[in-house]
Amino acid sequence: MSEEMNQVEVMDFQVGDKVSGQVTKVEEKQVIISIPNSKLDGIIPISELSSLHIEKASDAVNVGDELELEVLKVEEDALILSKRKVDAENAWQELEQKFESGEVFDAEIKDVVKGGLVVDLGVRGFVPASLVEAHFVEDFSDYKGKTLAFKIVELDKEKNRLILSHRAVIELEKGKQKKNILDTLAPGQVLAGTVQRITDFGAFVDIGGIDGLVHISQLSHEHVVKPTDVVQEGQQVQVKVLSVDRDNERISLSIKETLPGPWANITEKAAKGTTLEGVVKRLVSYGAFVEVFPGVEGLVHISQISHKHIATPHEVLKENETVKVKVLDVNEQEQRLSLSMKELAEKEEEVKDYELPEESKGFQLGEMIGDQLKNLKR
Repeated sequence: MSEEMNQVEVMDFQVGDKVSGQVTKVEEKQVIISIPNSKLDGIIPISELSSLHIEKASDAVNVGDELELEVLKVEEDALILSKRKVDAENAWQELEQKFESGEVFDAEIKDVVKGGLVVDLGVRGFVPASLVEAHFVEDFSDYKGKTLAFKIVELDKEKNRLILSHRAVIELEKGKQKKNILDTLAPGQVLAGTVQRITDFGAFVDIGGIDGLVHISQLSHEHVVKPTDVVQEGQQVQVKVLSVDRDNERISLSIKETLPGPWANITEKAAKGTTLEGVVKRLVSYGAFVEVFPGVEGLVHISQISHKHIATPHEVLKENETVKVKVLDVNEQEQRLSLSMKELAEKEEEVKDYELPEESKGFQLGEMIGDQLKNLKR
Protein backbone atom coordinates (compact mmCIF):
# COMPACT_ATOMS: atom_id res chain seq x y z
CA MET A 1 0.00 0.00 0.00
CA SER A 2 2.85 2.31 0.92
CA GLU A 3 4.63 1.56 -2.34
CA GLU A 4 1.45 2.30 -4.27
CA MET A 5 1.12 5.67 -2.53
CA ASN A 6 4.73 6.52 -3.24
CA GLN A 7 4.22 5.54 -6.87
CA VAL A 8 1.22 7.83 -7.07
CA GLU A 9 3.27 10.70 -5.59
CA VAL A 10 6.01 10.18 -8.18
CA MET A 11 3.57 10.18 -11.02
CA ASP A 12 2.08 13.43 -9.78
CA PHE A 13 5.22 15.37 -10.77
CA GLN A 14 4.76 17.24 -14.02
CA VAL A 15 7.14 19.13 -16.24
CA GLY A 16 7.29 22.68 -14.92
CA ASP A 17 6.57 21.77 -11.29
CA LYS A 18 8.62 23.49 -8.62
CA VAL A 19 10.28 21.23 -6.04
CA SER A 20 12.66 21.62 -3.12
CA GLY A 21 15.56 19.26 -2.58
CA GLN A 22 18.88 18.69 -0.87
CA VAL A 23 22.16 17.96 -2.61
CA THR A 24 23.30 14.43 -1.62
CA LYS A 25 26.07 13.92 -4.15
CA VAL A 26 28.11 16.17 -6.44
CA GLU A 27 29.58 14.44 -9.44
CA GLU A 28 31.69 16.06 -12.14
CA LYS A 29 28.89 16.66 -14.65
CA GLN A 30 25.73 16.31 -12.55
CA VAL A 31 24.27 16.65 -9.07
CA ILE A 32 22.05 14.11 -7.23
CA ILE A 33 19.12 15.56 -5.29
CA SER A 34 17.00 14.02 -2.55
CA ILE A 35 13.37 15.15 -2.81
CA PRO A 36 11.11 14.80 0.27
CA ASN A 37 8.15 12.37 -0.09
CA SER A 38 9.56 11.13 -3.37
CA LYS A 39 10.76 7.67 -4.15
CA LEU A 40 12.88 8.94 -7.02
CA ASP A 41 16.01 11.02 -6.75
CA GLY A 42 16.44 14.13 -8.81
CA ILE A 43 19.31 14.80 -11.19
CA ILE A 44 20.56 18.23 -12.18
CA PRO A 45 22.75 18.13 -15.32
CA ILE A 46 25.72 20.52 -15.17
CA SER A 47 24.15 22.64 -17.93
CA GLU A 48 21.16 23.32 -15.62
CA LEU A 49 23.16 24.38 -12.58
CA SER A 50 24.09 27.91 -13.61
CA SER A 51 23.43 30.57 -16.19
CA LEU A 52 27.18 30.66 -16.74
CA HIS A 53 29.42 28.04 -18.25
CA ILE A 54 31.07 25.92 -15.53
CA GLU A 55 33.66 23.17 -15.88
CA LYS A 56 32.49 20.99 -12.98
CA ALA A 57 29.37 20.78 -10.85
CA SER A 58 31.21 21.58 -7.63
CA ASP A 59 31.78 25.10 -9.00
CA ALA A 60 28.06 25.76 -8.41
CA VAL A 61 26.81 23.66 -5.45
CA ASN A 62 27.99 21.63 -2.47
CA VAL A 63 26.65 18.56 -0.65
CA GLY A 64 23.97 19.59 1.83
CA ASP A 65 22.77 22.66 -0.12
CA GLU A 66 19.00 23.16 -0.12
CA LEU A 67 17.82 24.13 -3.60
CA GLU A 68 14.65 25.35 -5.30
CA LEU A 69 14.28 23.49 -8.60
CA GLU A 70 12.02 23.04 -11.61
CA VAL A 71 11.12 19.73 -13.19
CA LEU A 72 12.35 19.50 -16.74
CA LYS A 73 11.56 15.85 -17.42
CA VAL A 74 9.96 12.91 -15.58
CA GLU A 75 11.75 9.62 -16.19
CA GLU A 76 11.13 6.17 -14.72
CA ASP A 77 14.14 6.23 -12.43
CA ALA A 78 14.70 9.96 -11.84
CA LEU A 79 13.45 13.49 -12.15
CA ILE A 80 15.54 15.76 -14.40
CA LEU A 81 15.69 19.13 -12.65
CA SER A 82 16.91 22.64 -13.30
CA LYS A 83 18.33 25.08 -10.81
CA ARG A 84 19.17 27.56 -13.56
CA LYS A 85 15.55 28.12 -14.61
CA VAL A 86 14.34 28.83 -11.06
CA ASP A 87 17.26 31.18 -10.41
CA ALA A 88 16.57 33.00 -13.66
CA GLU A 89 12.84 33.35 -12.99
CA ASN A 90 13.48 34.80 -9.55
CA ALA A 91 16.26 36.98 -10.87
CA TRP A 92 14.32 38.54 -13.77
CA GLN A 93 11.69 39.95 -11.44
CA GLU A 94 14.30 41.54 -9.22
CA LEU A 95 16.35 42.75 -12.18
CA GLU A 96 13.33 44.42 -13.78
CA GLN A 97 12.81 46.40 -10.58
CA LYS A 98 16.48 47.43 -10.53
CA PHE A 99 16.28 48.46 -14.18
CA GLU A 100 13.14 50.58 -13.71
CA SER A 101 14.48 52.32 -10.61
CA GLY A 102 18.03 52.80 -11.98
CA GLU A 103 19.41 51.13 -8.87
CA VAL A 104 23.18 50.76 -8.49
CA PHE A 105 24.30 47.38 -7.11
CA ASP A 106 27.49 45.40 -6.62
CA ALA A 107 28.33 42.18 -8.45
CA GLU A 108 31.37 39.97 -8.91
CA ILE A 109 33.01 39.51 -12.30
CA LYS A 110 32.74 35.79 -13.01
CA ASP A 111 34.49 35.66 -16.35
CA VAL A 112 36.40 37.70 -18.90
CA VAL A 113 35.37 37.00 -22.49
CA LYS A 114 36.03 38.50 -25.88
CA GLY A 115 34.44 41.93 -25.94
CA GLY A 116 33.77 42.35 -22.24
CA LEU A 117 32.96 40.86 -18.83
CA VAL A 118 30.40 38.35 -17.57
CA VAL A 119 28.43 38.65 -14.31
CA ASP A 120 26.11 36.07 -12.72
CA LEU A 121 22.90 37.65 -11.42
CA GLY A 122 20.79 34.54 -11.64
CA VAL A 123 20.92 35.18 -15.35
CA ARG A 124 23.99 35.94 -17.39
CA GLY A 125 24.80 39.63 -17.40
CA PHE A 126 27.19 41.03 -19.99
CA VAL A 127 29.33 44.16 -19.60
CA PRO A 128 30.65 45.37 -23.01
CA ALA A 129 34.26 46.57 -22.92
CA SER A 130 33.14 50.12 -23.73
CA LEU A 131 30.91 50.15 -20.63
CA VAL A 132 33.46 48.93 -18.10
CA GLU A 133 35.39 52.14 -17.41
CA ALA A 134 35.26 55.80 -18.44
CA HIS A 135 38.74 55.35 -19.92
CA PHE A 136 40.18 52.87 -22.40
CA VAL A 137 41.31 49.54 -20.92
CA GLU A 138 43.56 47.36 -23.04
CA ASP A 139 43.60 44.20 -20.90
CA PHE A 140 40.71 43.01 -18.69
CA SER A 141 42.38 39.83 -17.46
CA ASP A 142 42.83 41.08 -13.90
CA TYR A 143 39.13 42.01 -13.59
CA LYS A 144 38.03 38.41 -12.97
CA GLY A 145 36.98 38.02 -9.32
CA LYS A 146 36.67 41.77 -8.78
CA THR A 147 33.47 43.26 -7.39
CA LEU A 148 32.23 46.39 -9.16
CA ALA A 149 29.15 48.59 -8.96
CA PHE A 150 26.75 48.33 -11.91
CA LYS A 151 23.61 49.76 -13.45
CA ILE A 152 21.41 47.85 -15.88
CA VAL A 153 21.34 49.71 -19.18
CA GLU A 154 19.44 47.16 -21.27
CA LEU A 155 17.04 44.36 -20.30
CA ASP A 156 15.07 42.02 -22.57
CA LYS A 157 13.68 38.93 -20.84
CA GLU A 158 12.30 37.48 -24.07
CA LYS A 159 15.76 37.46 -25.66
CA ASN A 160 17.48 36.61 -22.37
CA ARG A 161 19.52 39.81 -22.81
CA LEU A 162 20.95 41.70 -19.84
CA ILE A 163 23.51 44.49 -20.43
CA LEU A 164 25.28 46.10 -17.47
CA SER A 165 27.47 49.19 -17.18
CA HIS A 166 30.07 50.15 -14.62
CA ARG A 167 30.91 53.24 -16.65
CA ALA A 168 27.38 54.57 -16.06
CA VAL A 169 28.00 54.38 -12.30
CA ILE A 170 31.28 56.28 -12.67
CA GLU A 171 29.58 58.98 -14.72
CA LEU A 172 26.73 59.17 -12.21
CA GLU A 173 29.22 59.73 -9.40
CA LYS A 174 31.03 62.32 -11.49
CA GLY A 175 27.73 64.07 -12.09
CA LYS A 176 27.03 64.25 -8.35
CA GLN A 177 30.56 65.43 -7.69
CA LYS A 178 30.22 68.00 -10.45
CA LYS A 179 27.01 69.37 -8.96
CA ASN A 180 28.57 69.60 -5.49
CA ILE A 181 31.52 71.53 -6.88
CA LEU A 182 29.29 73.84 -8.91
CA ASP A 183 27.25 74.62 -5.79
CA THR A 184 30.35 75.68 -3.86
CA LEU A 185 32.14 77.66 -6.58
CA ALA A 186 32.05 81.44 -6.55
CA PRO A 187 33.78 84.13 -8.65
CA GLY A 188 37.03 85.25 -7.09
CA GLN A 189 38.05 81.88 -5.65
CA VAL A 190 41.62 80.77 -6.36
CA LEU A 191 42.01 77.01 -6.82
CA ALA A 192 44.61 74.43 -7.78
CA GLY A 193 43.96 72.61 -11.05
CA THR A 194 45.42 70.35 -13.71
CA VAL A 195 45.47 71.15 -17.42
CA GLN A 196 43.37 68.40 -19.04
CA ARG A 197 42.98 69.48 -22.64
CA ILE A 198 44.32 72.24 -24.87
CA THR A 199 42.47 73.78 -27.83
CA ASP A 200 43.14 76.67 -30.18
CA PHE A 201 41.01 78.98 -28.03
CA GLY A 202 42.35 78.04 -24.60
CA ALA A 203 42.86 75.26 -22.05
CA PHE A 204 40.44 73.13 -20.02
CA VAL A 205 41.54 72.76 -16.40
CA ASP A 206 40.27 70.11 -13.97
CA ILE A 207 39.55 71.72 -10.60
CA GLY A 208 38.59 68.55 -8.73
CA GLY A 209 36.15 66.59 -10.87
CA ILE A 210 34.92 69.33 -13.14
CA ASP A 211 36.62 71.19 -16.00
CA GLY A 212 36.67 74.94 -16.46
CA LEU A 213 37.88 76.91 -19.47
CA VAL A 214 40.83 79.26 -19.35
CA HIS A 215 40.36 81.34 -22.49
CA ILE A 216 43.52 82.13 -24.44
CA SER A 217 43.21 85.76 -23.34
CA GLN A 218 43.36 84.61 -19.69
CA LEU A 219 46.47 82.44 -19.96
CA SER A 220 49.06 85.18 -19.56
CA HIS A 221 49.54 88.91 -19.22
CA GLU A 222 51.51 88.76 -22.45
CA HIS A 223 49.94 88.20 -25.87
CA VAL A 224 49.57 84.46 -26.51
CA VAL A 225 49.60 83.10 -30.08
CA LYS A 226 49.20 79.41 -29.16
CA PRO A 227 48.05 78.09 -25.76
CA THR A 228 50.79 75.41 -25.95
CA ASP A 229 53.34 78.24 -25.74
CA VAL A 230 52.18 78.80 -22.15
CA VAL A 231 50.72 75.54 -20.75
CA GLN A 232 51.00 71.79 -21.32
CA GLU A 233 48.60 68.89 -20.64
CA GLY A 234 49.08 67.51 -17.14
CA GLN A 235 50.59 70.76 -15.85
CA GLN A 236 49.59 71.87 -12.33
CA VAL A 237 48.32 75.46 -12.30
CA GLN A 238 46.64 78.01 -10.06
CA VAL A 239 43.38 79.43 -11.43
CA LYS A 240 40.95 82.13 -10.41
CA VAL A 241 37.21 81.63 -10.91
CA LEU A 242 35.83 84.37 -13.15
CA SER A 243 32.24 83.16 -13.56
CA VAL A 244 30.02 80.11 -12.93
CA ASP A 245 27.06 79.14 -15.14
CA ARG A 246 25.36 76.39 -13.12
CA ASP A 247 22.53 75.81 -15.60
CA ASN A 248 24.92 75.04 -18.46
CA GLU A 249 27.70 73.74 -16.20
CA ARG A 250 30.24 76.20 -17.57
CA ILE A 251 33.07 77.66 -15.55
CA SER A 252 35.33 80.47 -16.73
CA LEU A 253 38.79 80.51 -15.18
CA SER A 254 41.91 82.66 -15.36
CA ILE A 255 45.55 81.81 -14.89
CA LYS A 256 46.58 85.36 -15.71
CA GLU A 257 44.85 86.83 -12.67
CA THR A 258 46.82 84.57 -10.32
CA LEU A 259 50.15 85.81 -11.70
CA PRO A 260 51.96 89.04 -10.79
CA GLY A 261 50.75 91.73 -13.20
CA PRO A 262 53.08 93.39 -15.68
CA TRP A 263 52.61 96.61 -13.72
CA ALA A 264 53.83 95.07 -10.47
CA ASN A 265 56.88 96.98 -9.15
CA ILE A 266 56.75 99.26 -12.20
CA THR A 267 57.90 102.22 -10.07
CA GLU A 268 61.20 100.37 -9.59
CA LYS A 269 61.54 99.09 -13.15
CA ALA A 270 60.55 102.42 -14.70
CA ALA A 271 61.52 105.06 -12.16
CA LYS A 272 61.03 108.70 -13.03
CA GLY A 273 63.92 109.90 -15.22
CA THR A 274 64.81 106.40 -16.45
CA THR A 275 65.64 105.94 -20.13
CA LEU A 276 64.01 102.87 -21.70
CA GLU A 277 63.73 101.27 -25.11
CA GLY A 278 60.30 100.30 -26.40
CA VAL A 279 58.19 99.48 -29.41
CA VAL A 280 55.51 101.76 -30.82
CA LYS A 281 52.29 99.75 -30.52
CA ARG A 282 49.60 102.30 -31.40
CA LEU A 283 49.44 105.74 -32.91
CA VAL A 284 46.52 107.98 -31.98
CA SER A 285 45.76 111.61 -32.68
CA TYR A 286 47.11 112.75 -29.31
CA GLY A 287 50.28 110.65 -29.18
CA ALA A 288 51.90 107.24 -29.33
CA PHE A 289 51.63 104.21 -27.03
CA VAL A 290 55.00 102.56 -26.54
CA GLU A 291 55.43 99.13 -24.93
CA VAL A 292 58.46 99.30 -22.65
CA PHE A 293 57.88 95.93 -20.88
CA PRO A 294 55.64 92.99 -21.87
CA GLY A 295 52.11 94.17 -21.16
CA VAL A 296 53.23 97.68 -20.08
CA GLU A 297 52.52 100.57 -22.43
CA GLY A 298 53.21 104.21 -21.76
CA LEU A 299 51.96 107.28 -23.57
CA VAL A 300 54.24 109.65 -25.41
CA HIS A 301 52.01 112.69 -25.74
CA ILE A 302 52.20 114.43 -29.11
CA SER A 303 53.85 117.39 -27.39
CA GLN A 304 56.63 115.06 -26.17
CA ILE A 305 57.46 113.45 -29.50
CA SER A 306 59.53 116.14 -31.17
CA HIS A 307 60.81 119.70 -30.78
CA LYS A 308 59.27 120.48 -34.12
CA HIS A 309 55.59 121.16 -34.34
CA ILE A 310 53.76 118.12 -35.74
CA ALA A 311 50.09 117.80 -36.62
CA THR A 312 49.93 114.03 -36.06
CA PRO A 313 52.33 111.42 -34.58
CA HIS A 314 52.30 109.68 -37.98
CA GLU A 315 54.59 112.41 -39.32
CA VAL A 316 57.43 111.16 -37.11
CA LEU A 317 56.58 107.61 -36.00
CA LYS A 318 55.26 104.34 -37.35
CA GLU A 319 53.87 101.28 -35.58
CA ASN A 320 56.35 98.53 -34.54
CA GLU A 321 59.19 101.05 -34.65
CA THR A 322 61.73 100.76 -31.82
CA VAL A 323 62.35 104.04 -29.97
CA LYS A 324 64.06 105.36 -26.86
CA VAL A 325 61.95 107.14 -24.28
CA LYS A 326 62.42 108.90 -20.96
CA VAL A 327 60.02 108.29 -18.04
CA LEU A 328 58.33 111.52 -17.04
CA ASP A 329 55.85 110.08 -14.55
CA VAL A 330 54.75 106.66 -13.31
CA ASN A 331 51.57 105.64 -11.44
CA GLU A 332 51.49 101.94 -10.58
CA GLN A 333 48.05 102.01 -8.99
CA GLU A 334 46.37 103.61 -12.02
CA GLN A 335 48.72 101.79 -14.42
CA ARG A 336 49.78 104.95 -16.17
CA LEU A 337 53.17 105.77 -17.60
CA SER A 338 54.05 109.13 -19.14
CA LEU A 339 56.97 109.08 -21.55
CA SER A 340 58.97 111.54 -23.62
CA MET A 341 61.06 111.27 -26.74
CA LYS A 342 61.64 115.02 -26.94
CA GLU A 343 63.66 115.20 -23.72
CA LEU A 344 66.18 112.72 -25.07
CA ALA A 345 66.36 114.75 -28.28
CA GLU A 346 67.14 117.87 -26.19
CA LYS A 347 70.33 116.26 -24.95
CA GLU A 348 71.44 115.67 -28.51
CA GLU A 349 70.79 119.35 -29.28
CA GLU A 350 72.79 120.36 -26.20
CA VAL A 351 75.79 118.42 -27.52
CA LYS A 352 75.58 120.24 -30.84
CA ASP A 353 75.27 123.61 -29.07
CA TYR A 354 78.36 122.81 -27.01
CA GLU A 355 80.45 122.52 -30.21
CA LEU A 356 79.37 125.88 -31.62
CA PRO A 357 81.93 128.08 -29.71
CA GLU A 358 84.84 126.30 -31.46
CA GLU A 359 83.25 126.95 -34.83
CA SER A 360 82.71 130.55 -33.79
CA LYS A 361 86.38 130.92 -32.83
CA GLY A 362 87.44 129.67 -36.23
CA PHE A 363 85.25 132.20 -37.95
CA GLN A 364 86.65 135.10 -35.83
CA LEU A 365 90.24 134.03 -36.66
CA GLY A 366 89.45 134.36 -40.38
CA GLU A 367 88.12 137.82 -39.86
CA MET A 368 91.29 138.81 -38.02
CA ILE A 369 93.52 137.59 -40.88
CA GLY A 370 91.40 139.56 -43.31
CA ASP A 371 91.85 142.71 -41.26
CA GLN A 372 95.66 142.24 -41.24
CA LEU A 373 95.76 141.95 -45.01
CA LYS A 374 93.87 145.21 -45.36
CA ASN A 375 96.45 146.98 -43.15
CA LEU A 376 99.39 145.69 -45.27
CA LYS A 377 97.81 147.16 -48.43
CA ARG A 378 97.73 150.53 -46.81
